[in-house]
Amino acid sequence: MSMRPAIIAAMLGGSVLVARPVWIDHRPRFIWNASASVPIGLYRVEPAKEIGIADLTVVMPPEPLAGFLAERGYLPKGMPLLKHVLAPAGATVCRQGTDIIANGVSFGAARERDSRGRQLPVWQGCRVIADGEAFFMNRDAADSFDSRYFGPLPLTSIIGRAIPVLTTDRTASASNPNCPAGPRRVVEAPTNPFSTPMKGALQWPRSVPSPATKTASSAISLR
Repeated sequence: MSMRPAIIAAMLGGSVLVARPVWIDHRPRFIWNASASVPIGLYRVEPAKEIGIADLTVVMPPEPLAGFLAERGYLPKGMPLLKHVLAPAGATVCRQGTDIIANGVSFGAARERDSRGRQLPVWQGCRVIADGEAFFMNRDAADSFDSRYFGPLPLTSIIGRAIPVLTTDRTASASNPNCPAGPRRVVEAPTNPFSTPMKGALQWPRSVPSPATKTASSAISLR
């Protein structure tokens, strides 16, 4: 299959928030990123048995997150996100006000409202990332909609690793007007962090009192 039609089609559909996959055998093999979260351009989706901290991953958002993204106009249903892994199972991640802190280190801040003034999902407190989960955050993109808002996601949502094929050296200058402004460890079967909702429509992740910090590994197994 020639890649030129796929690239052209992706460019024409570049108004989507994050990515539009080219489907082959029901799995995305190439993704065109048009968001401001990571460098714009073409990425190859590489299957991976293990994902390391800071790896750029292709993530299919589960419900109710997928529905929220579609309702807000951030991302159509069935479209994946491109997100870096910030923290694996065993890491302690906190949101204190708008600050995001992992194992005592600040990695950035969340925003209270998107570019249209709509409230963004809020959670507070600390939690140890459970086996079968990971915390995703594009820390270099202040306007990235990621785990700083919706908390950790199950590892089963990871499709693979995103490998740059043809990208710019910088992120997009303008994001979707709907989007928000601005050692190893083997894990078991994942659990869904949305299974225990918080109080309030947008308070999805569980918050727990600050627990003792666990030692996190540098890689997570998807087997």
